[in-house]
Amino acid sequence: MRLTIDLSPAQAERLRQEAERLGLAPEELARAAITDLLATPDPEFARAADRVLRKNEELYRRLA
Repeated sequence: MRLTIDLSPAQAERLRQEAERLGLAPEELARAAITDLLATPDPEFARAADRVLRKNEELYRRLA
């Protein structure tokens, strides 16, 4: 399945930078992040999502 995600220029740049830092292509980093999120057991999903949102709250605010 192919999925297209629209990112702001700032988000795309951040993804590129993080992927470069990890030695990955941006697509690989995005795929890994989504795979990790979807692999989280259902009861823990909300906690994991909240943790990710809190952890990245400042980044999301700056990128908005």
